[in-house]
Amino acid sequence: MNIHLSLHTSNDTSTDRMKNKRNRLSAIRSIIANETIGNQDQMLKRLQEQGFELTQATLSRDLKQLKISKVSTDDGNYKYVLPETPRQRNSNKNLTSHTNLPRQGFLSISFSGNIAVIKTRPGYANAIAYDIDEYEPIPILATIAGDDTILLVIKEGYTRQEVQELLETIIPEMKSLQI
Repeated sequence: MNIHLSLHTSNDTSTDRMKNKRNRLSAIRSIIANETIGNQDQMLKRLQEQGFELTQATLSRDLKQLKISKVSTDDGNYKYVLPETPRQRNSNKNLTSHTNLPRQGFLSISFSGNIAVIKTRPGYANAIAYDIDEYEPIPILATIAGDDTILLVIKEGYTRQEVQELLETIIPEMKSLQI
């Protein structure tokens, strides 16, 4: 009897953990949708205020699972944003003015074969790469962003000039720099 009770308790704990995780993920989505949260410490504090007990590592995994991005704001700070839904993404295709671009982040671009490397100010690479990924149609197969560097893999058949002209529509400050 005692063993059965122990197994039953274990199942309850597992169910409670899953329910708690679902509630926590829902709370994270709600906080990001309704507030400006710039870092994990702020998010952790807000979740703890709502009664969630979690570690920084758990929060980091949750943000990754939810595909939460960090973008630059107009005042030079950062904030978390939810991933776009397919409907939002389709309505943003072929935009000629990207209002959420970090306008002061771009530093340079270099090409080598079908690869381009964009250098940015620290912290700007992810936001710029995100905007490049969202622009369609685009001759870019993939972007890989670090803190201050973006690696672009260019599709076959596109010239550097074509890629640069397209990127200038996404990153207007490229035009003002001699490349």
